[in-house]
Amino acid sequence: MKLIRRLVVILLLPVLYVSGAGGIQLAPVVSKPLSESIELPGELQAFQIVSLSAKIRSYVREVLVDRGSIVRQGQILLELSAPEMDAQIAEAQSKVQAAAADRLQAEAQLTAVQSTYDRMRKAAETPGAIAGNDLVLAGKQVDSGRALVQSRREAETAAQSLLRSQKELEDYLHIRAPFSGVISERLVHPGALVGSGTDMPLLVLQEVARLRLVVPVPEEDTGAIRKGGRVTFHVTSAPGRSYRGTISRIAHALDAKTRTMAVELDVLNRDGSLAPGMYPSVTWTLHSRGASLFVPKTAVVTTSERTFVIRDEGGRAEWVNVVKGVAQGDSVEVSGNLHAGDKVVARATDEMREGTTID
Repeated sequence: MKLIRRLVVILLLPVLYVSGAGGIQLAPVVSKPLSESIELPGELQAFQIVSLSAKIRSYVREVLVDRGSIVRQGQILLELSAPEMDAQIAEAQSKVQAAAADRLQAEAQLTAVQSTYDRMRKAAETPGAIAGNDLVLAGKQVDSGRALVQSRREAETAAQSLLRSQKELEDYLHIRAPFSGVISERLVHPGALVGSGTDMPLLVLQEVARLRLVVPVPEEDTGAIRKGGRVTFHVTSAPGRSYRGTISRIAHALDAKTRTMAVELDVLNRDGSLAPGMYPSVTWTLHSRGASLFVPKTAVVTTSERTFVIRDEGGRAEWVNVVKGVAQGDSVEVSGNLHAGDKVVARATDEMREGTTID
């Protein structure tokens, strides 16, 4: 990937050269703010995207949306039909009614034997009125009746559970939007067989009110990634217009082939002028700092031992160690014991020894 680098200089001050009496040219140390950035390609993606399919084997009865339809979360998008499911639900309802009738019958029987047992137990308070064995048998009938009622209640609960599961499956015949967005593809028409075993997508739904901008950042520039940072980008469909995104997700791993790190930005798309699949040009700021000091490139001397400039200190040469930074035109950024406005030899060499008179 070819990177187009550029330097955006907020304040450009010319490097002015002045001549000393002896013909030695001096130049001022210039202070100017600097921001360095590169242009990177990016790709806009839907914040969420899903292919909607049928969960159960059925036929498409009606498609309520089409490509480009804007939908809201929970909206019904397709109606499916499964005739055999109606029969299954009717059968489950019949089982619930039968189980309920069996429970009521068992409860009525329990009430009767319980009443008989209570009367016999009351009568048994009179010695000789009721045989002890008859009272025991009546008690066992009550226990048996209670067990039958419990069994019928469990059968009724199982039948109700089956009916609920059938109705839950019936709800899958209504395909709803899992989130708000736009239908980007319609892949079926009424009458199509869909569902289990066909693996056929019906619609593709994308969230486009909010987008992901994925930017592959080169390895050498990953140090400038700051979560929450704002980044500017442009698209060819809107020349002259600038958009902004917020750095939200960082891969923290490099692609082995491209040696880049994927960074995702969240982009609000309230007016719908952006679309998934666009390839914006992203202005990626590498660093932005306060004023830096610049001197002519020819003022910096590099030897095997040190890098320095020669400053005019009261008419004498003073070697000042510096560290070079970014270059801008004929100037280079330096850091060291220098101040804006200091005069340095414009064309310096190590032959001009420290302490030499500059006249």
